[in-house]
Amino acid sequence: MSVGRILIVASDVELSRQLLGVVAEAGHEALTAAAPDAAVALLEHAAPEVMMLQLDAGDVGALDLIDRARRTSPATTVIALAAAGSLEDVVAAIKRGAETCLTRPLQPASVAAVLTQVAEKPASARDAGSFVGPSARSEGSETRGEFQRIVAAHPVMQLLLSKAYQAAQSRATVLIHGETGTGKELIAAAIHQNSKRRTGPFIRLNCAALSETLLESELFGHERGAFTGAVGRRKGRFEQAHQGTLFLDEVSEIPLSVQVKLLRFLQEREFERVGGDEPLHVDVRVVAATNRDLKAMVEDHTFREDLYYRLNVVRLEVPPLRARPSDVPLLAEHFLRRFALENEKELLGFSADAREVLVAHPWPGNVRELQNVVEQAVVLCEGSEVGTEDLPIARELRDSEPVRLMIPGVTLAELERFAIQRTLESVGGSPSKAAAILGISRRTIQYRMREWGLQPREKLDEDEAEAN
Repeated sequence: MSVGRILIVASDVELSRQLLGVVAEAGHEALTAAAPDAAVALLEHAAPEVMMLQLDAGDVGALDLIDRARRTSPATTVIALAAAGSLEDVVAAIKRGAETCLTRPLQPASVAAVLTQVAEKPASARDAGSFVGPSARSEGSETRGEFQRIVAAHPVMQLLLSKAYQAAQSRATVLIHGETGTGKELIAAAIHQNSKRRTGPFIRLNCAALSETLLESELFGHERGAFTGAVGRRKGRFEQAHQGTLFLDEVSEIPLSVQVKLLRFLQEREFERVGGDEPLHVDVRVVAATNRDLKAMVEDHTFREDLYYRLNVVRLEVPPLRARPSDVPLLAEHFLRRFALENEKELLGFSADAREVLVAHPWPGNVRELQNVVEQAVVLCEGSEVGTEDLPIARELRDSEPVRLMIPGVTLAELERFAIQRTLESVGGSPSKAAAILGISRRTIQYRMREWGLQPREKLDEDEAEAN
């Protein structure tokens, strides 16, 4: 299977010649550039599927080229070629967007193996993106730029990101709703980076972290003597965000008195500093986020209805991680690579049992919890791959799940997953036998297994062959 066009960027003539030989032998098409500057036009016009980039200590140009690739050719997979022992350069390249790194001097077999891995990567994984890495979206995808940093193989997330990209092109106020830890701020940052305001500032403010007086001052600024301790004039977040985007996290926690001033800005695009009477005008787009039901708060008279409608022009619902279980293995693998690099460990991945535990966990803390679990597992792992014994959630899942499922409020999706997975375990993993017991079709079980990222074992393949 071919990966398509490959761009080799290397100042070392011998390295470039070696790579050309490996690429040609594998049957791929290659372009070459001797320096990052020369590679920019090729990135924009040739749109290579893979870029292999020589990375030397302190090579700012190479790192900038990775950034350029993410912006202009987001479907390009970047493979950095770092000198042996240069861990800092490897980490920097991964954080900028390189999918993997090879150390020089190169082993031809390693290069060929990486290219084969890229070619054979499932479409869902290529499309998934990464929090700090590249994504290879298919041509014609509606998501661009910073949206490529978000792991989103599940159809629900793909639809959300498409909607978010459309919102980014407009001037409309956006309200992002979702549970804690689902990545609302990441989506807000992507909206800013994909908007016409991308060259302006992206200013964040957690509205729940400040008292009423401090929040008003933080948002709108204050004049000297406005209150005790105000020894001078201070610009607020609105002025700091001029010609950019202001992200208001936990907007539901804004007191009613401050809501009035926020509403006035959204309606008239003007405000006064605390203690001042001079109207100020700034050009700011507001993106807000909350994990609470603002409509219910309106009915309880704890949130202004007119402000709710001003914020809720474009509404984005971020699904919890348990609603997109097929993304769990992708996220887990990404975090494993990231923390393995940071902790200078060589890990192959997760064992099959560990992957099943990760997919089965309900993740009440969402992506943030998953990140924490994987980091802890990487630190504690003593083998070549992360097993169930390294996962702090494994024992918790076994001990608490039956009790948790008896508590009112569990979703039908959770009940379905629990029933199917436990039935599969009881019949040795046979979808046909599990389907007969549960009274559903074998295809339904197969579909759910794919959705949850569970791969059938060899025994299942034989079972399916007999059933067909």
